[in-house]
Amino acid sequence: MKSKTFVAVALCLLTTSGRAFAHHSMSIYDRDRSITLRATVTNFEWASPHALIHFDVENDNGNIEKWTAESPAPFRLARHGWTKDSLRPGDQITIFGNRKKDGTTSMRLLKLVLSNGQELDGYR
Repeated sequence: MKSKTFVAVALCLLTTSGRAFAHHSMSIYDRDRSITLRATVTNFEWASPHALIHFDVENDNGNIEKWTAESPAPFRLARHGWTKDSLRPGDQITIFGNRKKDGTTSMRLLKLVLSNGQELDGYR
């Protein structure tokens, strides 16, 4: 009887543990400071679990840096007026977010402003 209980518990743990550990925390981002970048969109991935915005930024030396912004899932973005067509390659944007603590060119999206002045919220 004990072995059947052990097997049942083990099966439950094996089938649920993957989902429990699949999501990461936002602690990788410096949430105490936000940055603002003027950028050109290169790609917009409307996909779960997080939509991704890929964009180019000209740094102080005139070189182009490749950046990525992680945003909420598409269903959450849709609640704030986003669609899969909200961003297109070549769009000029001003993007606000929290940079990764490790200094890489990646950020957590707070909001962005399109060249026509439209504001789209990310994590708020």
